Amino acid sequence: MTVAVGDKAPDFTLTNQDRTPVTLAEELKKGPVVLAFFPAAFSGTCTKEMCTFRDSMSELNRVSANVLGVSTDTFFALKAWADAQRLTFPLLSDYNKTVITQYGVVNPDMIGLHNIAKRATFVIDRNGIIRHSEVLEDARNEPDYEKVRSALAGLR
Repeated sequence: MTVAVGDKAPDFTLTNQDRTPVTLAEELKKGPVVLAFFPAAFSGTCTKEMCTFRDSMSELNRVSANVLGVSTDTFFALKAWADAQRLTFPLLSDYNKTVITQYGVVNPDMIGLHNIAKRATFVIDRNGIIRHSEVLEDARNEPDYEKVRSALAGLR
């Protein structure tokens, strides 16, 4: 079952593309978090999505928001992709599929890829409460960035 607006966000620790552990609770101490699950590094829509977040970092920084990208890719793949796209925020490897299960965003079968992340975006406030949730059934679609911005603006 997918976590919903108003729920406490499940805490987790995952390894980022630089092999450093990242814990949600620690990130929330810095400000709200945009938690962006994506199916696979190096795919077209995922690249567009993560680059859109990269390109809006100055706007996100104004509201002290941090972006965390999460997929089931290895941190090796995430490192290569982050370097190629010059992504400036952590990409977290949920290789064991723990966090996608906690958040209820498991795609059981996407064109032969089993149990990977659905494209999903959550805005989590400093207290760990989910303030915006969007889970897309069609991975070819991008999240509604305007709704992400509105949710973050509402946290001021």
